[in-house]
Amino acid sequence: MALPPLAKELLEGNNFATISTLMPDGSPQSSLIWIDTDGELLIFNTAEGRLKPRNMRRDPRVAITISKADNPYQIAMIQGHVVEITEEGADAHVNEMTKKYLGLDEYPYRAPGEKRLIVRIRPDKVAEVDIPPPDAL
Repeated sequence: MALPPLAKELLEGNNFATISTLMPDGSPQSSLIWIDTDGELLIFNTAEGRLKPRNMRRDPRVAITISKADNPYQIAMIQGHVVEITEEGADAHVNEMTKKYLGLDEYPYRAPGEKRLIVRIRPDKVAEVDIPPPDAL
């Protein structure tokens, strides 16, 4: 499915997202992430050994919520499924995300021996909320 305009804007902007994956018992696990899009897929970076990749390999269904940093009343809620988890290009990608979110050239939080992963998600359903902030009313 094509991303609607607000969702695309939020994903391309400097906005934090929350991703929810499913634990083995079916309970949700949520994490704050840096996120981006190639216009079709949602893309984020994580590290091998964390809960997210383990959960997504077992069950590719995810839910993502993203709101605009300067207006949290502009929201996209996305349900989708993981189509790829790869190490290929992940080191360069985490540096791109670091530039987007921190303005730095290199990811400063890497642990020794850490293997980075790129996760690509195909959206299945997108809902948006686009209301002005209370101070604009």
